[in-house]
Amino acid sequence: MLRRSNAPVAKQLARLAPQLSGVQQRIEAARLGQAVPSLGAAYAHALARWAGDPVLRLLGRPFITECYRSPERQDELYERGRSKPGPVVTYKRGGESKHNRLPALALDVAFLLADGEVSWSGLLLSKFARLMKATDARVHWGGDWPGFKDRPHFEV
Repeated sequence: MLRRSNAPVAKQLARLAPQLSGVQQRIEAARLGQAVPSLGAAYAHALARWAGDPVLRLLGRPFITECYRSPERQDELYERGRSKPGPVVTYKRGGESKHNRLPALALDVAFLLADGEVSWSGLLLSKFARLMKATDARVHWGGDWPGFKDRPHFEV
């Protein structure tokens, strides 16, 4: 009996999966370096598991949008939905967030889609959150919080 190789199909699927550019990879590495070691390790492990799953890989590529955030940047975000237009994105003022220290105790994640768009899909983030929490029980996901859901947010 002849067996057909799935190698050409796997190569085609790999090309369809979104990839970070070299610049984006360097930015993500720098952001990952801002995280406390346990959070950075949990992210790296969850990302490897995501990338190793051919179905998840086609859905999008998780990437870190923010890790360390200055108190000034935190205050800017706090003003959204209050004195500045847009939805409320945080309830923490500068100095109150786990993003506001180095190494940071929090990071935010989004997804690069195959068409080049960026997504903060709750479904994708919940799938990634399962991997993060399975990697390290100390990781808390903002999507699990009662009341305000901060789905891009992961912290220790």
